[in-house]
Amino acid sequence: MDYDAAEEEELHRRLTDADANGDERAIEAALRPKTLDEVIGQQRVREQLGLVLDAAKGRGSAPDHVLLSGPPGLGKTTLAMIIAAELGTPLRLTSGPAITHAGDLAAILSGLSEGDVLFVDEIHRMSRAAEEMLYMAMEDFRVDVIIGKGPGATAIPLEIPAFTMVGATTRAGLLPGPLRDRFGFTAHLEFYEPEDLDLIVNRSARLLEVHVTDEGSAEIAGRSRGTPRIANRLLRRVRDYAQVRADGVVTIDVAHAALDLYEVDQSGLDRLDRGVIDALCRRFGGGPVGLSTLAVAVGEERETVEEVAEPFLVRQGLLARTPRGRVATPAAWQHLGLTPPPPAAGEPTLFQE
Repeated sequence: MDYDAAEEEELHRRLTDADANGDERAIEAALRPKTLDEVIGQQRVREQLGLVLDAAKGRGSAPDHVLLSGPPGLGKTTLAMIIAAELGTPLRLTSGPAITHAGDLAAILSGLSEGDVLFVDEIHRMSRAAEEMLYMAMEDFRVDVIIGKGPGATAIPLEIPAFTMVGATTRAGLLPGPLRDRFGFTAHLEFYEPEDLDLIVNRSARLLEVHVTDEGSAEIAGRSRGTPRIANRLLRRVRDYAQVRADGVVTIDVAHAALDLYEVDQSGLDRLDRGVIDALCRRFGGGPVGLSTLAVAVGEERETVEEVAEPFLVRQGLLARTPRGRVATPAAWQHLGLTPPPPAAGEPTLFQE
């Protein structure tokens, strides 16, 4: 993406300061696109969201509430920041787990100004009481604050300035229907193609002042699991390797060596991913095996295996979830260089009725 000289200088200054302080979060923030035009990939979402924002600006009113769904690391928080920037309004950030009571939400809403953008990350984890308050706030821009308890309790209506709610969720199916229906625009972010990730790696390398060859950037992109956050993280680790053990240039050989050192294989599988399919194949004969047993076998928590490793393994066709437990597919055996055992006599295979 193109920047003018002042923007380029400011980005480099922020990245240099973050690097000097070892602040990984600041580096990630500096690498985020600032406008829709800078966003790489997600073409359909960008076009739809741009239309919503342009129409709202043309009317001089707040746009409809926006729900962003999709796996972690695809840019939901970035898009929320871009929405606020495009509208020229402040962004208020919070998260679903932080809103445990209706009073927490009332305090946040009462502090909003006209046209503000309120971003709630992991909105599906908000408490039920807060959700019910949010229905009225999103639809009528008011909430009822309950004073007192029991028969003497009094509801005091509180008017709220018109605002735009941006909710982000990794599990849209857990959102109640009434809440989901109050979002005027819903966007689902898809995993990125390697070509788009290659462009993201090159953009980040330029901002970080890292010299990377075309083959080197393609290698990083190919191991990034379709996720820009992972691509940027791997780029920084490969940069470190190139700086310490090479001449500072990220070539394909340097990328190979660095990513092998950090245990990220050609398909993007890391130590945990390989541990899961290795335990399935070598210890349990390909399954089926229960999730809890599998988690104990790899030395991780059940939630870590289910939410971190399994989605990518299922998407890659290396693991299948069945009513009886987790099962390794033929591709998993092949990935490990093993031969799958033949099915027992009279027993159907995984893909047979």
